[in-house]
Order: sequence, then C-alpha cells, then structure tokens
Amino acid sequence: MSRPELRVSSSVFRTNIEAVRTRIAPSALMLVLKDDAYGHGLAWAVETAVQAGVERFGSYDIAGGLSVRRIAGGDARIFAWATSTDAEVDDALLQQIDLGVGTIAYLRRIITRAEALGVCARVHLKIDTGLHRNGILPEDWAATVAEARAAERAGLLELDGVWSHIAEASDEEDDDAQEVFLDAVRVVGESGPVPASLHLTASAASWWRPEMRGTVSRIGAFCYGIRSADGPELPGVRPVASLVATVVDVDAGDAVISIGSFDGFPSTLRGVDVGTPDGARNLMAVDQTTSVVAGWPGLRVGDEVTLFGAGERGESSATTLAERIDTVGEEILTRLTARVRRVVQD
Repeated sequence: MSRPELRVSSSVFRTNIEAVRTRIAPSALMLVLKDDAYGHGLAWAVETAVQAGVERFGSYDIAGGLSVRRIAGGDARIFAWATSTDAEVDDALLQQIDLGVGTIAYLRRIITRAEALGVCARVHLKIDTGLHRNGILPEDWAATVAEARAAERAGLLELDGVWSHIAEASDEEDDDAQEVFLDAVRVVGESGPVPASLHLTASAASWWRPEMRGTVSRIGAFCYGIRSADGPELPGVRPVASLVATVVDVDAGDAVISIGSFDGFPSTLRGVDVGTPDGARNLMAVDQTTSVVAGWPGLRVGDEVTLFGAGERGESSATTLAERIDTVGEEILTRLTARVRRVVQD
C-alpha cells in the first residue's frame, strides 16, 4: 500500500446511527450527506444507512440528492435545500426529491416547473430565524405561505415541511430563533394542516437541546462520530474513520510516510503526535506529497502510521486532530483528496 487510506467502519457507523436515533426519539433522523458524506464516501454511507433502517436523507444540492436516489432506491425521502436551476428542479421533481425553499421567487419557479411537468412538488418552506442564510423573512412569510397553499389547492404542490438553520452560537440566540420558527409554524397551521416535517436543529442542538427538536432532526457530523470542536464526547458515538499512511522511506532514522499537503492533509498539523507500531511519535513535517514522523525502534518501509483513529497511540479522531489547529473535524475529512483511498471495514 503506497496510497494513504481512510478506513471507514460500517459497524461503527450503524452503531452511531442507532445511538443518535435513540437520543433524538421520537424525532426522526434525517441523515445529512453533504460533501461526499463528510468525506467518508457517499455510496458507502447511503448503503450502510439504508441497511440500518434510515429512511430520510439530507443532501445540500439536487445533484447530490439524485445520487442518493440512485443508491437508496425509490422509497427513501431525500431533501435538497440549495436553490437550483430550472433543469435541476425538473430532475428533482421527476425523482421525487423534497425541495427546501428559502425565497418566494424559488417557490414560484418550482410551481411553474411542476405545472409544466404535470407533477406535484413536495416542498419545505424555510423561515429566516435570524441566521440570514437563504430564508424567507418573517414579514414575507404569510404571503409566501398563501402562494404555497394556492398551489397546493391546484394540485401542483404539497407543503410537507417548515424548516430553518440556527446559529448554535448561544442558548439565548437559539431560543430566539425557536420562537420565530414556532410562530412560522403557527402561521402555516392557520392556513391549513401543519406540515409533517418540522426541522430546526442540526447535530449539536438536536443532541443537547431536546426541547428544540421538531418531528425531524437533521444530523450529519455526529452520525459519523465527528463531535463539535471543543465539545464534550458523545455517549454511544465513536469516530467512524481512521486515516492511515505507509512508511515509504527511512531518512536519518525517521519515517517518511505517503501523505502530504497535496493529499489535503493540512501542513499546519506539523508537531502533533500520530500513532506508530511503537506508540505515539511526533509528526515532524508535512511536505507536498510526503510527511516525516519521528522514528522508532525497528522502523521499516511498509510500516503503517495512523494519523487519527489510533486511540492511545495518537490522535483519537479527526476532531482531536483539528482542535490542534483551531478548526473542526469536518475540515480535516472533507479536504482529503481522491488519492486518499476509501477502504470499507466490517
């Protein structure tokens, strides 16, 4: 093995999913799959999640949602929330992708495309709760809901959800956001049935703020065992991935390993401890295509070095590694290039 490997554990992923579902019940899990399932590999993540009984998936854009549909089949509920082109909307409608709608202009385009195709669009309206990330402003909410209901009566649309993002910067700000969200749900309820899919929280708030969970919780990072940076450990949840590189040369008694900054491994990680066959050793340098690790007795070409996932031998997860350079675990995982081979275990 000369290429570095990201080794992903199917059994750990399934265990994490079950721990998350137990934690958030009766809220339903929407497994978020953005950025190639947080760098773990989309096909593997969807197939494993379907085997674990996951029925809802969140994909940032329609292209990703269509890939999920091909893997998961026709019964899965798939939610894509990025504003998209008419051609993409057509594909989404034909493949029964739920669409997140954050502007009245996008809602109107979806209705127009549904009418042209002779189908019914399933949408989740997004209220801006203060984060200002592509949401309908509270002052425009009632008018937008009215247009959605009119299209619903015409058979062009099913208003299945109300949703939003929150900042998760402080409990007080999140409480204020929840008030705006609940008022938006109230307005929708006054115009007709309350939608079945109400979702405000992502990983951290879903886990730690049960009073904020809706009927659905959008959770990505925690299912992959990526805890919040500087946040507490998650009971029952472990990192799914380990990053491993092979010793390709020995230079002055130190190990030259097969991963560098061109592979997406941050050069700023120089100085951390990594796992070797003889315990933790210092990562002395991160070059373009290789890195150098302090040597150990019996070092030889072909030995494996674990950059994270080694437990007591080095950094235990991408998050603990990321905390060394003041970032988050997702950044370490999602920046790894295609040269880092994904290898599925158990």
